Amino acid sequence: MGDDGSERTKPNILVTGTPGVGKTSTASLIAEQVGLKHVNVGDLIKELNCYDGFDKELDTNILDEDKLLDAMEVIFETAAEEGQGIVADYHACEIFPERWFDLILVLRTKTETLFDRLAARGYNEKKRDENMQAEIMQVVLDEARESYTKEIVHEVQSNTIEDMDSNVDRVNQWTKQWLKDNADR
Repeated sequence: MGDDGSERTKPNILVTGTPGVGKTSTASLIAEQVGLKHVNVGDLIKELNCYDGFDKELDTNILDEDKLLDAMEVIFETAAEEGQGIVADYHACEIFPERWFDLILVLRTKTETLFDRLAARGYNEKKRDENMQAEIMQVVLDEARESYTKEIVHEVQSNTIEDMDSNVDRVNQWTKQWLKDNADR
């Protein structure tokens, strides 16, 4: 794939946000309704063992970014060759090359909703508090705005099923426009 992604005939989308905002559910629905390949980056990391140690305090593995990005490069190249677009979901966005994505969807959730979701996942207090603080301080949104051109970064609410459906509909409309705008590729 060229650096500008000009060989692609379908768009690539990143659904990102703090853990618990609904990234995987939203990305899965987008993939199904828009006809894109879903890449759950968290699952891919586990599947390929992209770890560089364990952080006991936060009760989480330490990511081996190089191993992950090398694997994802192949996935993106293969998808482009096969005429597929990708919808990836992950809680971090700044690690990915800008050229990979045409749309960055940053999901945001009310703190009380997020607290309940993280508690239901069994997050320990420190991990839950850190993620709550990240959402309050809009860390992922700021990282997206710093890492990608502002035109492709879209902040949307993800508190209810209706929000998710609305977000999927928006992406569906956006994709149709992207396909029209890029029909001559």
